[in-house]
Amino acid sequence: MAAGETDPDLERRAQLAVIWEDLINPVRSIVGYQEIILDEARRLGADDLLPYLDKVLVAAVALNDLVNGLRDPAFVPAMDAGGGLVDLEGRLRHDLRTPLNAIIGYSEMVVEDLETAPGAEALRPDLDRLLDEARRLLGDIEAIVDLTRADGTSPDRAATDPGSALEVAASLLRTLRPSEDARPREVGRILVVDDNESNRNLLARRLHLDGHAVVSAESGAETFAILEEQRFDLVLLDLLMPVMNGLEVLARLKAEERWRDMPVIMVSGLQENDAVLKCIEAGAEDYLPKPCNVVLLRARINACLERARWRERERVYLAQLEVEKAKSDRLLRNILPHPVVLRLNEGETAIADGFGAASILFADIVGFTPAAASMTPSRLVGKLDRIFSAFDALALDLGVEKIKTIGDAYMAATGLPEPRHDHVEAIADFAIGILDALRSFDNDGEPPLRVRIGVHTGPVVAGVIGRHKFIYDVWGDTVNVASRLESHGLPDHIHVSAEVRDALVGRFAFESRGSVMLKGKGETPAFFLIPPKMSAAG
Repeated sequence: MAAGETDPDLERRAQLAVIWEDLINPVRSIVGYQEIILDEARRLGADDLLPYLDKVLVAAVALNDLVNGLRDPAFVPAMDAGGGLVDLEGRLRHDLRTPLNAIIGYSEMVVEDLETAPGAEALRPDLDRLLDEARRLLGDIEAIVDLTRADGTSPDRAATDPGSALEVAASLLRTLRPSEDARPREVGRILVVDDNESNRNLLARRLHLDGHAVVSAESGAETFAILEEQRFDLVLLDLLMPVMNGLEVLARLKAEERWRDMPVIMVSGLQENDAVLKCIEAGAEDYLPKPCNVVLLRARINACLERARWRERERVYLAQLEVEKAKSDRLLRNILPHPVVLRLNEGETAIADGFGAASILFADIVGFTPAAASMTPSRLVGKLDRIFSAFDALALDLGVEKIKTIGDAYMAATGLPEPRHDHVEAIADFAIGILDALRSFDNDGEPPLRVRIGVHTGPVVAGVIGRHKFIYDVWGDTVNVASRLESHGLPDHIHVSAEVRDALVGRFAFESRGSVMLKGKGETPAFFLIPPKMSAAG
């Protein structure tokens, strides 16, 4: 609708909304008082008054239905039909006055008979309140039902409201009116469960018209037979059914993991709060009274399906998060030891540990740096990747912790990040495995690769450093000695300290190297570990 245009239907609906609001509260009061009076008369045994009181209640209910009819969309075209608004005003005022006069007339007759009905005098206060409401409303009918008033307000409302009630109502209706780009209703697969065939067919027909795919069941047993074969987005479940009632069906649905998350709307003629509460407590998504109001039914189904869609999106999103988290964890475990990853995930930020007994290995490929000068970058990186990937696989198999690579050198450790009693044996097996791996390496016709290995054992400190590209590293004199043993070693030899020889004596053979001059340590006894194959050959 273009700016400045008026909507006749919107204005008419706003007028009716104002009239309805002015009428409905006193009408509800009249109905409420009459229900109380009737109950009290029965309790007091005032049977002679009951026929008149019943007639008052019938008139009050008719008045209530008439007022609520103003909200029927079909009433709007009627306002502009026939003899125009003036005639419509007259008819509406007449129709409202008829039940009001009946209410007042019969109530006055009851008041006159109170003195002759034993104990009925207790009804007088409520009868007086009812008559006051009815007479006041009767006197206001002329002012309230004014369809030609410019601002759509009654005199009382105009005096108390700072703005026009009609403008407020029109504004709200304009806000509530679906726009052309409003979201479409959710559609889905719905299972309708009701033992009454007429109810099932009518409900299924309405749902089909709204675009839903509908399947019907007439009992709890048939419901579960269908659910074994088909999947549904929503169940509309009747409460009052023979053999297995709706509450029992609901309980079984919520007890089964495969159906637990499927939303269920209960539908029943029972409108007691206890019935509603029981169903909600049992896991129902919503509760609708019979007969179902079409607009309310559509709104509840739409809201229910939309919530279900959001839950499904959330489930998919959480599953995607789990997948991404698993990827992240795998990547993190490729960078850091698994126990350290667990500690980081638990919130630790400063990870630093001392280990009294650990073993460190350095392996450096001999002559690789000058050879690399003649290689293309891709060939250089590819060759190092193949070599170090073989070392990685061996480390994983033996439970050795790779620390890092430095150019063409490889550093590994045992006994951390979790202590182990056989850390020296494990690092020795790893060193022997490195020699075997390089001997079997395919060098594409080039000279075979050779490696120097240095190993030492002793206390170290290990921890995570950095915040952006962090690394798990190891420090201490043990690290320095292992590095220098490697640099003073010989190709294809495992150069170890006296501490390593002492820890492995009896399991491996050793060849004394004598003393070597290590920076910061001076003359230091050193040994070559002889791999078992070489020892047997000798």
